[in-house]
Amino acid sequence: MPTATRARDLRTTGSHAVRRERQPRVRGWRSVVLALLAALLVTGVLRGTVVDVYWIGSDSMQPTVQPGDRVLVDKLVDPSALERGDLVVFDGRGSFAPLHSDDPWPVQVLQTLGRWTGLTGSESVYLKRVAGVPGDTVSCCGPSGRIEVDGEEIVEDYVLAGDRPSEIEFTVEVPEGRLWLMGDHRSASVDSRHLLGAPGGGLVRADKVIGEPLAVLWPRDRAGQL
Repeated sequence: MPTATRARDLRTTGSHAVRRERQPRVRGWRSVVLALLAALLVTGVLRGTVVDVYWIGSDSMQPTVQPGDRVLVDKLVDPSALERGDLVVFDGRGSFAPLHSDDPWPVQVLQTLGRWTGLTGSESVYLKRVAGVPGDTVSCCGPSGRIEVDGEEIVEDYVLAGDRPSEIEFTVEVPEGRLWLMGDHRSASVDSRHLLGAPGGGLVRADKVIGEPLAVLWPRDRAGQL
């Protein structure tokens, strides 16, 4: 009997030892999971309020931004402080894009994940250049074929070489709280000029501005300030 008792004691002690070894491992995994969740939360807050990364899928902003570029965007910009020539990322719903998506919800979830990871772009978020701010009268084109602002021709050295400043004639007065936006690749860009007959006349609300692009992050050979 004493021998059997000792055997039971050994098995019991061994079982407790296994439990004591497993508990620290479980606590270790919990710590890792909590740390990952905290990192995701902090990243989400930063990307929602401070800076974010956007993938560019079109050629409408060449040569400044190329298709496939991933751009770092400052979301703390004050839309009322924007000037002519500034780059902006903005929500185009209600102006450049439809108000609602017709895609089924699984597709919308995948698109959201793709945008969040920077692997895909958004069908309602655009990058353009400010061509007119409140109070400006912007028109095409002056005697030299250039865009005019308040009757004076302006030099746009960012326009893609070989493109005309605009093939569409227009004259627009920019009211308070609105912006006139155009792409640098004028012959390929669908922008404010193409919405002249639509509600709002191509003028984008300043409060739709998400942020101001700061730099190209990827690909590596193009990384640098804009």
